[in-house]
Amino acid sequence: MVTQWQERRQVGEAHEARVATALRARGWTVQRCGQGTYAPPIQRALACTASALRYFPDLIAARDGELITIDAKDRMPSTHSDRYAISSAPLAAGLLFTAMHAPTPLYYVFGDLKVLTPAEIQHYTIHSRPHRSGAWVMVGTRQAHPFNEVFGTIASRAA
Repeated sequence: MVTQWQERRQVGEAHEARVATALRARGWTVQRCGQGTYAPPIQRALACTASALRYFPDLIAARDGELITIDAKDRMPSTHSDRYAISSAPLAAGLLFTAMHAPTPLYYVFGDLKVLTPAEIQHYTIHSRPHRSGAWVMVGTRQAHPFNEVFGTIASRAA
């Protein structure tokens, strides 16, 4: 029997692989990092804490001396709408990560391959009504940047 966590993990890992492939096609060297690369006992221990390490980026990439980090955020097929739902705890960790590791940016890449930073999400949602539980913030998909505008196009790297 597949649990909801296992299903979400499968969706997430497939999305991480898709994002890594898209970055490589644009000339980026990509390496997995974060919780998905840790041994199972470490993953289980992190799941029991509120540590920001739980939300470390999924990917790190470099191109022409530029360094970036990526948190690949996909959603379950039943949750498609014109908004992205971002959990408040990972958003806070993303803001902290960005501050601690400046000038290395952290980008959230969503399932439609649109891109936002934690600071942009915070900006767009600061005056909006939070989700009832307070555990999520919602930002309109129209606010996101196209993948090619942020990471380059395949053709621009091949020329």
